[in-house]
Amino acid sequence: MQIEERVDQGRRLVNLFLGTSLGALFISIFYPIVKYLSPPKLAEPTSFSVTIPWKATEVKVNSGRVFRFGSRPGLLIKTPAGELKAFSAICTHLDCTVQYREDRQVIWCACHNGVYDLNGKNISGPPPRPLDPLQVKMRGDQITVMKA
Repeated sequence: MQIEERVDQGRRLVNLFLGTSLGALFISIFYPIVKYLSPPKLAEPTSFSVTIPWKATEVKVNSGRVFRFGSRPGLLIKTPAGELKAFSAICTHLDCTVQYREDRQVIWCACHNGVYDLNGKNISGPPPRPLDPLQVKMRGDQITVMKA
């Protein structure tokens, strides 16, 4: 009887060891995969400004350029009237990067054909709201863009 009890205890110990080993194996495999697929959220600062690497005279009239605004892209536009405007270059539909179309004088999202006017207002396509505006400040010929 004692031998059977010891054998039974041994089996339970082996089963416990195998069960915890398999659990640890699954955790060690799936935890890095889950962490890789869900990157951490980066908080954007509330007051943020960027000095654009181009001078105002280098930006052609009726053109747009994408620039880095923190961790996201921004869009600087020189309108046909010569006014500098800046917006977040992230489409409000599915976070695609927008671009300026010189031929139509609109801001365009290539993902789903979303169109914004030169004030960032959504005028056609699926975008649900206007682009986030950015404030443009001039210091001599240097362009600084900041959150509005």
